[in-house]
Amino acid sequence: MLLENKKVAVIGGGPVGLIFAKLLQQANVNVNVYERDKDECSRIKGGTLDIHNDYGQIALEKAGLLSEFYKYSRPTGERATDINGNILNETFPGKEHLYDRPEIDRNDLRKMFLENLKPNTVVWNSKLISLEQQNEQFLLHFENGKTEIADLVVGANGGMSNVRKHVTDTIPQYTGTVIIQGEVLNPTDTCPDFKRLCGEGNLMTIAEQKFFFSQTKAKGALNYYVSFRQPESWINEHGLDFKSNKEIVEFLNKLLPHWSDIYHELFSATDEFTLLPMRKLPLENWRPHKNITLIGDAAHVMPPFSGIGVNIGLLDALHLAENLTNGQFSDIQTAISNYEEKMFEYATKAQQDTAQAEESIHSDKGFDEIVKDKR
Repeated sequence: MLLENKKVAVIGGGPVGLIFAKLLQQANVNVNVYERDKDECSRIKGGTLDIHNDYGQIALEKAGLLSEFYKYSRPTGERATDINGNILNETFPGKEHLYDRPEIDRNDLRKMFLENLKPNTVVWNSKLISLEQQNEQFLLHFENGKTEIADLVVGANGGMSNVRKHVTDTIPQYTGTVIIQGEVLNPTDTCPDFKRLCGEGNLMTIAEQKFFFSQTKAKGALNYYVSFRQPESWINEHGLDFKSNKEIVEFLNKLLPHWSDIYHELFSATDEFTLLPMRKLPLENWRPHKNITLIGDAAHVMPPFSGIGVNIGLLDALHLAENLTNGQFSDIQTAISNYEEKMFEYATKAQQDTAQAEESIHSDKGFDEIVKDKR
């Protein structure tokens, strides 16, 4: 086996890095995941993740985790409303399609992976600051002062990965869209009108070249975002203090003055706001490299407007793990190169679909027209 007596270092303990480690451990590979979070109880920001049966669930099945995933995930309905809070469309997956695209909270997904990895696979409080190649191995330096040696390094540490520079000089490019993300911990009490409108599922509103999307988490909290187009200069010049909820609420109220008070109730109830400029990493100009590669957002970060990013990342983990353990390649680098060739093709297609969705939902098109275009 290619990885016999080899040490694999995965940088980043998100879903993609963790499932990659699980797939390698099924083949008895020596692997550790180095994660910057303090411990497994660290709260992960962001909305729920929908894992598709024709993408991410394939990787979960190969990892022997599909039944476990169904225990943690839930079928989710979706409502579309206009800016007055009128429901335009409502869908819920039918009996035969309940688990085609179920939603799961990010912390629950992490918990599931950790429960199925060998003890001490994840090394917490380990933020990579640099790495250097020494002969046929890599010396990794972490912010906590520790160092590690690895024979293979896989960067799975997200859109701002510092492993990426060892593979390509290409950097993520701003797409022209910004997201203001909000989280409401107790919506039943703090924004009851919006909670009644959204119910127990997702809700979206497309209007005035803005996109609003909310998700209900397993314990009832809401995560939502408002996305809109702005030039890149706005990111540094907006002057907004995201530590001041009052200031962000005032900005959103001015941004969406014609929207129903139901939305403004939600904004006022928000416990935490985050600014997220949307970026995409073009899959181009990868330099020759040896025994180091990228998976997930580290390889092909893209906005969330198609709901496909994490699914593509899970496929990355599956394809790379299979190449490294199936005995069909003569050496590690050949296995990596074959994975990268496949990944470039399907990830580029996903980025193109996402770009089309991003343009459409921030255009003057109405909900019905956008739905028609998707068909």
